[in-house]
Order: sequence, then C-alpha cells, then structure tokens
Amino acid sequence: MDYFAPNMSLAEVNRISMLGLAHIGDGVYELMTRAMLCRGGHTAIGELHRLTVSFVKAPAQAKAAAKLLPLLTEEEAAVYKRGRNAHVHGVPQGTDVGEYHAATGLEALFGYLYLRGRRERLNELFGAIMED
Repeated sequence: MDYFAPNMSLAEVNRISMLGLAHIGDGVYELMTRAMLCRGGHTAIGELHRLTVSFVKAPAQAKAAAKLLPLLTEEEAAVYKRGRNAHVHGVPQGTDVGEYHAATGLEALFGYLYLRGRRERLNELFGAIMED
C-alpha cells in the first residue's frame, strides 16, 4: 500500500465515515497549505506556524468552502454536503457552529479526493482557494 497515494476504490472510500474523511482531509489540507507557504519563501518557523493556522482554522476553511461550491461537480458537492451535515461531537470554543460544519465539509471533500487518488483535482481546488 502506498500511503502517500492510496488510490482507494469508491467502495473502500464509502466505508469510511464522513468524520473519518474529514480527519484525513484535515491533514491533506494542512499539508498543502504548509507546502504552499514554504514554496512561497516563508522560512521563519513562527511565521510559518501563524500563517498555517490562519489558513486551516474553521472560519478560513468555511470561506474556502463557499468559494469552491460553484466549482464542485455533483459528486463533490454531495460529499461536501454529507461532511457538512455530519454529526460532530463538539465544536471548539470560540468557533461558530456553521463555520465549523462548513470546514468539516471541506475537509471531508479533501479526504475523499485524496483517498480516491484525485491529486490533480485537489490541486485545482486548492489553487482556486488560494487565488488572490
């Protein structure tokens, strides 16, 4: 098994809960963010951490999800909505519930695409988020 590129079948991915997909998607999204920041020339660890957190916290991910919604295929939109509507077992203090659900939907989508081996689509969507 190649854990960097699992290329799981649809049946295998469908056996994973939405929160499980969000769990892996959170890591994928953060890794992509870290790679973008390092490639952008950010070298001070404090700055890297601060910038990473600013991109991966729930409010920023909710804005990213809103930006992506018009670009999603039917399949991707369905995954996002299922992730957004997943029953979470708590919301971090100081986080808006709606933003947290939207962020969970985005993470579930990124987890789904990653596990399905759709790296090109991940890069396309991440690029659309990071425009501007």
